[in-house]
This record gives sequence, structure tokens and C-alpha cells, in this order.
Amino acid sequence: MQTPRRVRDLGVTVGTLAPGPLNAITDVPGVRVGQTTVSSGDLHTGVTAIVPDGYPAGLPAAVAVGNGYGKLVGSTQVDELGMIETPVLLTGTLSVFRVADALLTWLLDRDPRATSLNPVVGETNDGHLSDIRRRPITPEHVHAALDSASAELPLEGCVGAGTGTTALGFKAGIGTASRTLDSGMIGVLVQANFSGTLTVLGTPIPAQPLDADGNSCMIVVATDLPLDARQLGRVARRAVFAMGRVGSDYAPGSGDYAIAFTTNRTPGFTDRDLRAPFRATTESVEEALLNSLTMARTTTGFHGRTAHAVPHDLILTRLRSAGVLA
Repeated sequence: MQTPRRVRDLGVTVGTLAPGPLNAITDVPGVRVGQTTVSSGDLHTGVTAIVPDGYPAGLPAAVAVGNGYGKLVGSTQVDELGMIETPVLLTGTLSVFRVADALLTWLLDRDPRATSLNPVVGETNDGHLSDIRRRPITPEHVHAALDSASAELPLEGCVGAGTGTTALGFKAGIGTASRTLDSGMIGVLVQANFSGTLTVLGTPIPAQPLDADGNSCMIVVATDLPLDARQLGRVARRAVFAMGRVGSDYAPGSGDYAIAFTTNRTPGFTDRDLRAPFRATTESVEEALLNSLTMARTTTGFHGRTAHAVPHDLILTRLRSAGVLA
């Protein structure tokens, strides 16, 4: 049993931009993450909550759809109004509606005057390792994730909404990363659950295909840069593009979405200023996806199915053979 380690701790550096202090979405000021994990017997699922300060007043936001085979609750209003007005939650496919309802209850309890709210909840299918039809997520799980949200380094791998997910032939889960720019911060959190051939720094690392439902990815991009909703849409599309850097095959049954938001309500960027945020986003997504794999543990779940963690020594051996690492 190997010890989970972030890909940078293995000596693998993605891109050239500097990460934030935690190399996490929580490097963005005012962004917190909380998670609840359900892992017992045939159940391997959970909730991950991304909670930005200032959401009740609305934060500029956009959604990019790489492939729309998914259930992203609240996405049409984000498209229409260009903002989010709630935290962003992630979970398993058949629990998404229960999570949305529980999020709504949590929000109404905090605002007795509210008569309309647009909960934003994404999902991927963790039915390979979890008895998804049981829909085990309760309001208590959702409220615990929201109430525990902190600005610390989020747990990665087999936690929260990533407890039962797989990607690129291996056990995956939650991953996060960030990049520092002169004008602010880009932070990313992913729920990885998609197919393809794992690729690290351009080097393929094939695995036996998993007979797994799902093949989806949720990506949340946070920033404090002064971007408007249209510009955030451009950033979100780059986040989906970045899945190809780790080997996604963008399968027909894949629900690949990115949500990008900023905590800065004062637009001030021109489109010519977007080169650095685009680069920071693609680097952060690539590293977060790799972290979701290298931080995961081998898991046996529903019907005795097993998803194996990617061996760290396999990654390093392949990269050395390819001349990528000394």
C-alpha cells in the first residue's frame, strides 16, 4: 500500500507558473471547501462543497459544457444571468437532486426573506464502486460539508464527491491546484471520473480499462481576478480543454462541465489580458486531475469491484524512460 502523495511531491512539475501557498482552490481569498465522505461496505460516495464569500449577493460566473451528458442543477440560470448565488456542490449522480434540496434548505435557514434561489450542484457517476441506487446522501451530510468549509488545504483523492470515482483506468477522486499571477490567483478543484489513457507530461501510462459507469468530470475554477461573466466563460472552456492534457477521450457518455467564478465584482480585464489566466487555468486543471489520481487509494466497493490506485513508481519509471524526468 503506497502512501498517497501529490504529484508535485513525486517530483513531477506541471507547467511553469508558480502555485499558490497551498496549491489549492482555497488559495483564492474568500474561497472555502468542506467535504463529507460516506465510505462503508457497498457505499463509496459523498459531498464536496465549494463555498465562496459573497455568494448571496451574486458572483460573476459562467458554465462551459464539454459534453452535456450530465445533471448540472442550476446551470441554465448561471448562463442566463452570468452569476452564481449559492455555493457550488458536487456529489454522485443519483444523489444530485437530494443534495440540491438540502442545499436549498440550508440557504433558506440563513435568509428568511428569500423566495427564489438557484442551487448549483454537479455530479459524476460513482456507481462502479458505490450502490448508487440507494441514494444515501442525507441533508445532514450536505449541511456538514457546508458547515465545515474552511480555507485550509482540501483533502484529495477518495474523499467527498470523489470517494467512489475512477478516471483513466485508475482510482481517482477529488484533486485541487492553483497558480499565482501578478494580478491575482486562479484555483481549481476537480471531481475526476472519466475515461481515456492516463498521460503525464505528454507520456502515456496505459491501464486496463475499467468496466465503469460514468466517464464524467466536474471542474470548478475560482479566481479573484476582475473578470466578467463572458470572460469567465472563456476561462471555463479552457478548463475543459485541459482534460485532454491528461488523456481524456471525451467519451460520448461523458458529462464534462466547468464552472468558473470570481470573487471580484469589479470587471477590469480586457480580452488581451486573458493569456495568463488561460495558461494558469490549464496548468491548474492538469495538476489537479493528476493529484486526484496520485492521492487516491485502491478501493473495493459495490459487488466486490476494485479500482486500483495508479502506482507512483510506474509514473516515475515511465517518465524517466521517456526522458521527461532525470
